[in-house]
Amino acid sequence: MARRDIPEINAGSMADIAFLLLIFFLVTTTMNVDSGISKKLSEKPPPDYKPPIIKEKNIFEVNINRNNELLVEGELMEIKDLKEAAIKFIDNGGGVGKPGEDGTPGSPCDYCQGERSESSSDHPNKAIISVQSDRGTEYGTYIEVQNELLKAYTVLRNRLSQQRYGMLYTELEKAYKDSQRQDEDLKKKVEDIKTSYPQIISDAEPTSSN
Repeated sequence: MARRDIPEINAGSMADIAFLLLIFFLVTTTMNVDSGISKKLSEKPPPDYKPPIIKEKNIFEVNINRNNELLVEGELMEIKDLKEAAIKFIDNGGGVGKPGEDGTPGSPCDYCQGERSESSSDHPNKAIISVQSDRGTEYGTYIEVQNELLKAYTVLRNRLSQQRYGMLYTELEKAYKDSQRQDEDLKKKVEDIKTSYPQIISDAEPTSSN
């Protein structure tokens, strides 16, 4: 009886198939990209620099603990209520603003629509929002808080830009960017709104809770 040959599998093209599969998965797989917030870091002050004295009422304290709970001015608050609280603080207009670069004294905020409370911020250019998180705070919660604060500034800038120039600040800024930043008139308008409501958000060193 003749011996039957055992058939063999032709593995010559297996490497090519594996390589093609690898390319396929690389092309079709989506990569998660970490989100972040653009921040401009301040320059290191000179050795003889003396920080200005800041009134406590001009600081809006926002704290996020390790349980992702939000404390605003020492009181528990839902993140959904943060934007309105920030608007109320920034737009209070209870005093006078910073002196001008030419030495002119500070003046009251004639465009603010707040309560003008003596216990809240004097002027938008003096209003500082201080955000402090815990090392155990979830990154997503921190991003939510920052977004709500940025929305507060956007609301105020849009309102003022609509009053002064008949268009929202977001539209004004987009038109300026679309002009390749060459339109001087648009530039002046954008700077005017940004100066009226400067975005002053300070990130304090995170705390460590045991």
